[in-house]
Amino acid sequence: MAMSLNEFLEEWNNPSETVLVQTSGSTGAPKPMLVEKLRMLASARRTNDFLDLREGDTALLCMSLDYIAGKMMVVRALERRLRLITVSPSGHPLQTPRDGSFLFDHNGRYAVKQKRTVPKCLNISFAAMVPMQVYNSLQVPEERERLMQIRHLIIGGGAIDDVLAAELKSFPNAVWSTYGMTETLSHIALRRLSGPDTSDWYTPFPSVHLSLSSDGCLIIDAPEVCPESLVTNDIATLSQGQRFRILGRRDNIICSGGLKIQAEELERQLRPHLRVPYLITKRPDEKFGEIVVLLTEGSIAEVREVCERILPRFHRPRAYLHVSHIPLTATGKPARHEAELLVSE
Repeated sequence: MAMSLNEFLEEWNNPSETVLVQTSGSTGAPKPMLVEKLRMLASARRTNDFLDLREGDTALLCMSLDYIAGKMMVVRALERRLRLITVSPSGHPLQTPRDGSFLFDHNGRYAVKQKRTVPKCLNISFAAMVPMQVYNSLQVPEERERLMQIRHLIIGGGAIDDVLAAELKSFPNAVWSTYGMTETLSHIALRRLSGPDTSDWYTPFPSVHLSLSSDGCLIIDAPEVCPESLVTNDIATLSQGQRFRILGRRDNIICSGGLKIQAEELERQLRPHLRVPYLITKRPDEKFGEIVVLLTEGSIAEVREVCERILPRFHRPRAYLHVSHIPLTATGKPARHEAELLVSE
């Protein structure tokens, strides 16, 4: 059963110095880990300062409190005394909900007050969503209008494709893509998606130092939120000014016939041409070592035609598999490990 706001507040206010969180499970089973409350507050303060959020501003919680992204939205409200409106996590967080929770300051602590209805005009200063929630909201005129009114919208937990990025570029307020993970207590870097300052490069917070490992993976030094250097599995390009781009995960490199093929790069190349859900994965092969496999909810014949037209010859899938649903984690990310198990059966 999903954690409730009251349950999280009870955990936050208990004498323990730590909070239990779990990883997203994008590359395997979710793992529990204990994180320090003081470091969570430091992370919250950094985001609040960067976005210039002030006491009394309104934030929207529409993500699960089972994961770090949802927990950190509450901690940001606690740190900056924000007015937090909560709605049940769903694919359409900006529908007019039937009920919601309002978080108020109460004698130096926070308490939950239930309201029957959430106002239609939310005047939201700050919200965090996954790409699927943003995409769905853009399809409904009323929800799209509400999305455009959010002063700061941060998007994390999955890749933002070129089509979605193009729609967000004209938004009048600030839209950000985030980079982070459970171990860094949410994001350590942002890149702008809206307005004239849009960029493909992430800019880390000032207290964060970045470097690359010998195999090109991003190394994060963020002492405020993580006591030790964190060597990620993300293959990255790093500029002299510490800005960076993520090319894909080391786990998702497919070594096929002597070629190193990045699964996310193939997905990026196909994204403008495929409207059906799909996922690139791999399976062992006696001849090539590993081969590229494509999972799709659509027609294999149509997907194959696109792959043969768009992808370089030796990067094309050597196998296709139709599935009823592309495997996803609870936070909406591709479940890569589950996909590999599917194609190995």
